[in-house]
Amino acid sequence: QLTMSLNSSTLLNEENAQGAKKNTERLESLLQTPSSFQDNPLPQLQLASQEVLEKAKKSGRSKCPRCNSSRMFYCYTCFVPVETVPTKEIPTVKLPLKIDIIKHPNETDGKSTAVHAKLLAPDDVTIYKYPCIPEYQEKRHEIALIFPGPNSVSVKDIAFHLQKYTKKGACASDDDCSREPLLKQAKIEPEEEKNPSEGISSIRNEGTRLKKIIFIDSTWNQTNKIITDERLQGLLQIELKTRKTCFWRHQKGKPDTYLSTIEAIYYFFVDYHQEILKESYKGQYDNLLFFFSFMYTLIKDAKCCAGKE
Repeated sequence: QLTMSLNSSTLLNEENAQGAKKNTERLESLLQTPSSFQDNPLPQLQLASQEVLEKAKKSGRSKCPRCNSSRMFYCYTCFVPVETVPTKEIPTVKLPLKIDIIKHPNETDGKSTAVHAKLLAPDDVTIYKYPCIPEYQEKRHEIALIFPGPNSVSVKDIAFHLQKYTKKGACASDDDCSREPLLKQAKIEPEEEKNPSEGISSIRNEGTRLKKIIFIDSTWNQTNKIITDERLQGLLQIELKTRKTCFWRHQKGKPDTYLSTIEAIYYFFVDYHQEILKESYKGQYDNLLFFFSFMYTLIKDAKCCAGKE
C-alpha cells in the first residue's frame, strides 16, 4: 500500500501536543471541508458538496438498489450509488470526449477507481471487461490510448501527431481513402507558408478531431496482456508525464507518475482543455475526483490518527 509523500510535521506536532481527542475533532473538520486540508497534495478542487458522502459514512454500509449487495457509497459492480447516497446529490460531469475503460478480468472490482468515472460521467464513459473490447482499427485516426511507453507523446503534442497519423492513411471510410492525400493538396498553395498562424490553427483543429480516449484499468503488472492486444495496435499513445499519484494503493516499485484510473482521466482532461481546446481551466472536471478526494482524505487522516505515519 502506498504511504503518501506528504509534509506532515505540523500535523504530527499537533497530535503529540493535543492527543487523540484533537485528532478526532480534526478528522471530522477535514471530512466536512476536505479541500481545506493543507497537507493534501490534491489541487484545491471546486467540488460539489460532499455532505451526502459524510452522511453515508456515518450511516455505514448500505444496499445496492440493483443487486442488494452491501456497499459503502456506491456499488462497484452495478455502477450505481447505494441507497443512502441519492443519485440526485451526486454531481455529473460532461466530458468533451468519450471514454472507453478496459478493465483487466483479474482487477479487484472494489479496489478500482474506474467506477468513479462511470458514476460521475455516465453519458460519456463505457467500461469493458477484457477480452470483450471493441474493434478500434477503422477509427484509429480519432482515438488515443493513455499509456506510458517509448512511443507515447504528451497531451500538448496530440494535435501534431494526430495530423501526421491522419496523413499516413488512417481513413474514416472507403470514400476518404479514394480522395487525394491531404499532403498533396497542401503543396498547391505555397502562399500558406507565409502565414504560419494558419498552419498552427490547422494542427489544433486536428487535435479536436480526437473523439475517444481509452484507459486501461489494471495493476501495472497486468497491463502487458491488454496493451499487446492486436485491437489496440497502431493507436496514438499518450503519457501524463508531469502528474504524481495520490492513490493510497500505489504499487511498490512503480514511479509516482503511474496514476490511478480516475486520476489519469481527470488530469488528461485538464491538460486537454488547456493544451488542445486552448481554454482557461475553471474547474470544469474537478468533480471527477468527487469520490476520490473524499476517500483520500478519509484514509489519509485515519492513518494519521492511528499513528501509521
